[in-house]
Amino acid sequence: MTKEFSSSSISELKPVCEFLKTLATNEQIILFSGEMGAGKTTLIKQFCAYLGIQDEVSSPTFSLVNEYESAIGPVYHFDLYRIRSEEELYDIGYEDYFFSGYLCLVEWPEMASGIIPTKHVMVNIRVQNEQRLITITNQK
Repeated sequence: MTKEFSSSSISELKPVCEFLKTLATNEQIILFSGEMGAGKTTLIKQFCAYLGIQDEVSSPTFSLVNEYESAIGPVYHFDLYRIRSEEELYDIGYEDYFFSGYLCLVEWPEMASGIIPTKHVMVNIRVQNEQRLITITNQK
């Protein structure tokens, strides 16, 4: 299943967040892909706010993973941009996160494509003019 959205402002991300929440009840891994500055972290911040997360949501560029508390349980936010190899994810015990049954939001999944579970949701963000074109695909 694929669904497309377009957004030119943060306020237009609510339908995207609503749709992601419907998928998050069945899928625990949501991948966010797009060029630098496309809005991956911005969308994750809005999605976390939609989930009722009160913590400050920021990209875990140097720590690799941040944990937030939500009404649906822990939410793990990964940023894989700076990893040099998939071994770094083994070192932090990524399996404990990915297979915990809790929601994992992963920026830059292409940096670790060899260990991403085949069952996931892919969110691809493309910039076109002043618009963000967001394509969400449920990979089963």
